[in-house]
Amino acid sequence: MLIAERVRHVNRVKGLLFAQGVSGYQPLRKDRRKRLEELQTGDGRELPRHLKAQINRELDRLELLLEQIAAVESERNSLLSAHEEPAVEVTAPAALLLSLKGVGAEFAAVLWTEALCRHFDNRRQIASYAGLTPTPWMSGTIDHEQGVSKAGNPRLRTAMIQLSWLWLRIQPASALSRWFVDRVQSNGGRLKKAAIVALARKLLIALWKFVTAGVVIEGAVMKTA
Repeated sequence: MLIAERVRHVNRVKGLLFAQGVSGYQPLRKDRRKRLEELQTGDGRELPRHLKAQINRELDRLELLLEQIAAVESERNSLLSAHEEPAVEVTAPAALLLSLKGVGAEFAAVLWTEALCRHFDNRRQIASYAGLTPTPWMSGTIDHEQGVSKAGNPRLRTAMIQLSWLWLRIQPASALSRWFVDRVQSNGGRLKKAAIVALARKLLIALWKFVTAGVVIEGAVMKTA
């Protein structure tokens, strides 16, 4: 949510300036205040005073957001760091996710805080929690799938879909990636969207087993030390 709010403020500043014929201003640069004072309208005039005041208010909010994002990222990195102290041994499973090639700090933080820190009795429970379970629909002689239920955790579901596409590129030799390729090829290259959702479900279950039971994902490459 913080990232989305940051994007909104950046776009707001750029939009206000664009209306004055100004382009190329980067609100995320450290010299944003100085650069703002140097800007001129498209016809060479100084920016209107009320417009500068409005943009400065947007920059105030943006800078507060940047501080909050930095604090959250610092907490995330602390959570995912491998600690030696027994008192924080609980973070070790979260750090274990980072040992997999293709899983970065952001994905690891979402996976751990949104799902893997919780207890699930079986694979169906965790897939259902993420909203990645199929929903069959039957009427008379018609029997087909309607796609995923989308009743679970939307942040976790989105992260798993994104991670699945990344997994195909970073871990092409893994059993999960080979399964996806075979599945798509058997459908003549169609239904990739349905296949990626199925891959996301399988990958989430595999990561859950990896973190909770130490079951290594078949064919997965680990990061070098």
